[in-house]
Amino acid sequence: GQRLAEWDPYTTPILTEVKGKVRFEDLMDSVSVREETDEATGIAQRVIADWRATPRGADLRPAVAIVNDKGEYMKIATGGDARYLLPVGAILSVADGDEAKPGDVMARLPTESAKTRDITGGLPRVAELFEARRPKDCAVIAEMDGRVEFGKDYKNKRRIKITPEDVDGVAGEPVEFLIPKGKHISVHDGDTIQKGDYIIDGNPDPHDILRILGVEELANYLVNEIQEVYRLQGVPINDKHIETIVRQMLQKVEILDPGDTGLLKNDHIDKPEVDAENAKTIARKGRPALTQPVLLGITKASLQTRSFISAASFQETTRVLTDASVNGKVDTLEGLKENVIVGRLIPAGTGSYLRSLQRIATKRDEALTAEREAAMEALPEVIAQQAAAEAPVPEAAETPAE
Repeated sequence: GQRLAEWDPYTTPILTEVKGKVRFEDLMDSVSVREETDEATGIAQRVIADWRATPRGADLRPAVAIVNDKGEYMKIATGGDARYLLPVGAILSVADGDEAKPGDVMARLPTESAKTRDITGGLPRVAELFEARRPKDCAVIAEMDGRVEFGKDYKNKRRIKITPEDVDGVAGEPVEFLIPKGKHISVHDGDTIQKGDYIIDGNPDPHDILRILGVEELANYLVNEIQEVYRLQGVPINDKHIETIVRQMLQKVEILDPGDTGLLKNDHIDKPEVDAENAKTIARKGRPALTQPVLLGITKASLQTRSFISAASFQETTRVLTDASVNGKVDTLEGLKENVIVGRLIPAGTGSYLRSLQRIATKRDEALTAEREAAMEALPEVIAQQAAAEAPVPEAAETPAE
């Protein structure tokens, strides 16, 4: 029955790693900190206010520091100062001058409750994911492995620099991020960070996931996030349906280097077209095009499909048909929608497979028939040649002796 561990599921703690005395920095009453009373319990607590909104608080950086008896900063394991910046909304758990021990909670960050977890409230989240929109207050993702350094602040933003580790004695180029003050930064000065780790918590931008982590991580993220909304309401949906939509969202690639192909740089083209063009280029020993995947929202992906008939049936019909006629596009009727629109059977199901076999058999029969006809046309000539070859050669008359 002994309790091994306990935690508060509704808050994220800010912990200290060293022993020392607590010192408040830039915590001014009614400017950067205010006292609030909990309506349920009646307990008063000190909460970090948005100091950026007041002229007096423009240059403040509210923090809790751990100092020694001389007032000097204690050092944490990574070599940085034991100074913990406080974001807006943090609830203080210590008082100025308290003695702190390693593991003590300096402040707590309330975890936002799930406001939009029902189906009707969650549908905007699903639409945001399918349309590949940038979320409000999105997370910041580390673009490389490296060491975190806090640089000089720029106006009302904090500068964070990630310096990659040396590889074979060669140092990489550092990457800088400007983070608005008041946001909770999940890393500390001197920390080692991995590619894809969150510097600021929140919903990440899908375009950032694609650029930094790749197609597979993006597909997993989209499927899991969309399924989460439906699972909470007990709505079972097979992953394959969402994966099919995500595949269509990733059908285009951007040309980074056209190589020896006839493609243009920065164009967005369907991946099969680029693969076909690259195959032709490689066959003639040329340099293939370099590409990177592009994420499109479902509306934009539907309008940029290879079939102009399918695109015209969705939105902006006049513009799509005008562009198709000006560019002389040809629709090969490979998809479902365009075949339904023109009254043909869709290329799917067992019937489609049987029809494909019939087409192959028909082509083979046509080839055999053509061979037979060619053979029949040449038959009289062959017979004449054989008859000429078999005819007896007349003997030459003997010349009488003189």
